[in-house]
Amino acid sequence: MMQYLNNYIAGFEAKGSFKQAVSIKKTAAEVGQKYLSKFDYTSNQIGLLLGNIQSGKTGQMFGIASEAADRGFRFFLLLETDSTLLQEQTYERAKRDLPDFVVCSENEEQKFRNHGTAPVMIVIKKNSRILKSWADRFKNTKMLLGNPLFILDDEADAVSLNTKVNQRTDNDEKKQSTINKYLKDIRNTALSSIFLQITGTPQAVFLQSKESNWQPEFTYYFEPGEGYLGGNFFFPDSTETPDFIRFTDGKTPQEVAKEAVLRHLVVSAQVLLSGGKVSNCIIHPGIRQNTHTAARDDVTAAFAWWGFHHDGDEFSREFDREYNSLKPVKTEKRPHDEILEKVLSMLEKGSYSILMLNGTSTDSSEDYAEGCNFIIGGTNLGRGVTFGQLNTFVYTRTSQNPQADTMWQHQRMFGYDRDPGLISMYSSRELYKLFSEINSTNNSIINQVKQGNSVRVAYPDGLNPTRSNVLDKSLLNIVPGGSHHFPINPVNDTYEEIQDIVARFGNTDSVCQVSLEFIIEILKHISTEKSFNMDGYIQTINSKITDDRAAQGGLLVRRNRDITHATRALLSPNDWSESNKLDDKFVLTLYSVLGQKEKGWNGSPVWVPDIKFPKAENFYMII
Repeated sequence: MMQYLNNYIAGFEAKGSFKQAVSIKKTAAEVGQKYLSKFDYTSNQIGLLLGNIQSGKTGQMFGIASEAADRGFRFFLLLETDSTLLQEQTYERAKRDLPDFVVCSENEEQKFRNHGTAPVMIVIKKNSRILKSWADRFKNTKMLLGNPLFILDDEADAVSLNTKVNQRTDNDEKKQSTINKYLKDIRNTALSSIFLQITGTPQAVFLQSKESNWQPEFTYYFEPGEGYLGGNFFFPDSTETPDFIRFTDGKTPQEVAKEAVLRHLVVSAQVLLSGGKVSNCIIHPGIRQNTHTAARDDVTAAFAWWGFHHDGDEFSREFDREYNSLKPVKTEKRPHDEILEKVLSMLEKGSYSILMLNGTSTDSSEDYAEGCNFIIGGTNLGRGVTFGQLNTFVYTRTSQNPQADTMWQHQRMFGYDRDPGLISMYSSRELYKLFSEINSTNNSIINQVKQGNSVRVAYPDGLNPTRSNVLDKSLLNIVPGGSHHFPINPVNDTYEEIQDIVARFGNTDSVCQVSLEFIIEILKHISTEKSFNMDGYIQTINSKITDDRAAQGGLLVRRNRDITHATRALLSPNDWSESNKLDDKFVLTLYSVLGQKEKGWNGSPVWVPDIKFPKAENFYMII
């Protein structure tokens, strides 16, 4: 039997990429053993491959495809974002890296029909016309009528989800966006399927409802390899900001451009003199094309200024400052005068490129593959676009309604070929704080996945996890930070057991700090009406334990409360104030209510929980 995975891995070993080979083999073997081995060949199963931005997801998903081929799968569909450049790049890479597969592009129907007994992989864009044509081809050939289809959806959170989930037809049914519909049609042409979502920003995927049939049934996270610079490098969980972060507060765009241009020239001189091929700088001023034009004008003016004043005191002072800040790790630092000569030569000869990447530009990836480049753009600097040796990042974009996944996709500085001693990032303090908060939540999501827990996400007020049009508002519960929640009809299992658990806590005590594990244990003894979703609250609290096993919350116990059933507020003003003293923690206030029938209860005492959420974050729970 052909060993597709071993042959795929051998290609990396032949290139000397032994660590990458080990990583891919580990991912493929574990996904195969944990999930593919349990596939029943009669249903449609959906999973998620989670990795960091630009950490090698394509190599990993090819490894999983090879493992699936070893397990008998013969039909594969690889979905790319609606970019001809990306589709062609992936198609060529698949042909190169998967020599045992028959790899087909969008218009190679005959090649697909004649693929023989070898596994076949079709690489297409998520474009409605192309998806429809392949849904028709699969249906017409009837090859999949008795066979499973393995779908690999790269950047699955981008356009695959139903963007009309909150719209209704005349028959009061949920509408379905075109691409989402055709993906469902493609799945239905096969006897069964595995739909593997692949992304580094899974917020929208994790917030899909079970009803949507797009919520992953399993999630696998693969660690980035050695030398990867990602969120924890740029936005570490510490009080000190890294030296390479340059705050732009109080500076005009022209002043920022002037500083960034000289910085990048000095870095590029170090890279190119050390044998490097390319040194790139990204400038992200926003999504509007007029901001791109203004940024290009600022960069052009900065070059003109430095070119005219290259023999002045300011140039000498600023050059020395930038040179002294260089701390290359991957190469030996070049002498001062050698880099100075190279920078002056670049200014004099115009040995640099200023490029625009937006809907109207004609610049392509070939234009920033060599030399010293300044790349300006917005949306086109996001998903799937790769920049070699990106050393300088100027991010001045602002948004009134920032979305965590969109903002994170613009972190093109993440990757393997970066030199940590040459990196610099320009941003405002507010924007840097926002990125740090996104990174913290990403780490929480990853920890929850690694521990096998149901994923819950939380973000500061003003930061949305993803775009609202893919989230079913009828099933999504957004819990504001600092809010209180209690069930109307709690059932104790049993009242006496809960009484024993909290026996040591007095009726007049102040709020006491306790472990979150203890709070969860109490809540497990209380069942509630479906609308309260006690399991969701427990899982949300548990997500904090995932980040910190010793995490603390608050507990307030009150007995013999004479309260009318279904009142608007449960807590007395004093208890409300007391529970809010721990404003950054979960607090459980436990009321023992007398439960008189004349007050609307069933005649027996009952423990009623009030859960107060930490003030700093909004929590997202999907039913």
